Amino acid sequence: MKKVMLTLVFGSAIFLAACGGGKTTDEGTKTSTTPDGEAIAMKSCITCHGGELQGQNNAPAIKDVGARLSETEILDVIENGKGSMPPGIVKGEDAKAVAKWLATQK
Repeated sequence: MKKVMLTLVFGSAIFLAACGGGKTTDEGTKTSTTPDGEAIAMKSCITCHGGELQGQNNAPAIKDVGARLSETEILDVIENGKGSMPPGIVKGEDAKAVAKWLATQK
């Protein structure tokens, strides 16, 4: 009976540890995971805007878009499209994170 109980306790501990989720700080407190706007932009935007977001073909340079548009305006373009850019290439929280990061590019 003791072996069964011991196995159950250790099995539960391993299972719960694997299901922890979320990031933790060095102190062990949980933090929320937010999307990385720069990483998403570099993955989603380079196909049209170029590897350094310098612009290419019909896509304008966006490496300094924060100097021209506000975060809200950038988010509007991401969500609704503009010119030859189709809407919704990046969506939801990812779109907000990309807009926030692009707004800092001046």
